[in-house]
Amino acid sequence: MAGSSLTIVGSHGSAGPAQADLDRCVHCGLCLNACPTYRELGLEMDSPRGRIYQMNQVANGAPITPDYIRHIDLCLGCRGCETACPSGVPYGRLIEEARAHLEQHRKRGLMSRWARALLLKRLLSSRSLLQIAGAGLYLYQASGVQRILRVSGLVKLLGPLGDIEALAPTAEVPFFFPQIGKTFPAEGERRFRVAFLAGCVANVAFARLNEATVRVLQRNGCEVVIPPAQGCCGALALHGGLWEEACKLARAEVDAAPAEEYDAILTNAAGCGSTLKEYGELLAEDGAYREKAQRFTGKVRDITEFLASIELSPEMQPVDAVVTYQDSCHLAHGQRITSAPRKLIRSVPGVTFREMPNADTCCGSAGIYNVLENEMATQILEHKMEKANATGASLLLSANPGCLLQLRAGVRLHGHGQRVMHVVELLDLAYSKTE
Repeated sequence: MAGSSLTIVGSHGSAGPAQADLDRCVHCGLCLNACPTYRELGLEMDSPRGRIYQMNQVANGAPITPDYIRHIDLCLGCRGCETACPSGVPYGRLIEEARAHLEQHRKRGLMSRWARALLLKRLLSSRSLLQIAGAGLYLYQASGVQRILRVSGLVKLLGPLGDIEALAPTAEVPFFFPQIGKTFPAEGERRFRVAFLAGCVANVAFARLNEATVRVLQRNGCEVVIPPAQGCCGALALHGGLWEEACKLARAEVDAAPAEEYDAILTNAAGCGSTLKEYGELLAEDGAYREKAQRFTGKVRDITEFLASIELSPEMQPVDAVVTYQDSCHLAHGQRITSAPRKLIRSVPGVTFREMPNADTCCGSAGIYNVLENEMATQILEHKMEKANATGASLLLSANPGCLLQLRAGVRLHGHGQRVMHVVELLDLAYSKTE
């Protein structure tokens, strides 16, 4: 049965956007100003409305052309248009299904196929490969090679690879992998039993964030279980059009954290959380997993969403800093969570919070978009940093690891030396001062 359902789910993803979803767009144009690529290029075909028009044409028999592929590829999938749309068009689902459909028809070069298979099908789902890659990154950085390339300007000789190198995360040793499978007791009376999904790349590049997340949860009466069988959530595969790979990873994640065992299933990565909350849709046609996926998604919470919903321990010391906040697209538009992170920031004594203009517009990260479409992502990032700099904040916060990487690159290129942190790291800082 599981084998037959895999075929059904895969065929659903590769069939393209549903006509009923496409028909919900009334072409009013209210999405235009919310779209980063339209704001940059001013082209109708690079707006949500324009892309939906093209999807409709393809659904009704028009050929898949290089221009169509380019317009679909150039979309960040930030879903800002969903917040702006009065008709409830599920644009995130449309763009994912359009890309899954394209994967059945486009012809990629050998190197592109190899790179996508290595990253999206092998690396992200393998702890051993991630640790090998992380060790290589650590040696590159600890040996001083990265610093020499950057300071000397030699990195510019790498061309496009040099631009991508600016986005390289820091390998944080020790990695978080040894903590997977452990259970961390609550401090004081246990109020909740939660599962924490540590992610994939985050175990290398955001090990300290994961540790801070566990500490903040413990401080607030949570017994924290790091499920041993957890892995990649499939978000990047889904965004990249690899529907069946995303479904495979979703099944594994549902099995890794049985919903009935926890009060909540938590993630500190907004991009992952958006996909985790949509497993019910992703596996809706899978008879073996439909109900399990729905129960799972019913327990999934972003870490800021969860912490803002409980009574926080007030034992914090002041953090004397001016702080601003950049909304992660998949938290603000995918999950419709905007007040929770701000509530947590304001709960920290000593903090002066200043709203960033257009805080909910994309920073240009968008999964691996900043690698694949570096020029466009860099343009978008420059505008974002103009807004961040205008606040005069010394701490620049977000709630998604991908955004943190992008914003750190933004600080190096256009910033004023701001420190970039996750919202949970601010809480951890305030709690650590009480010890």
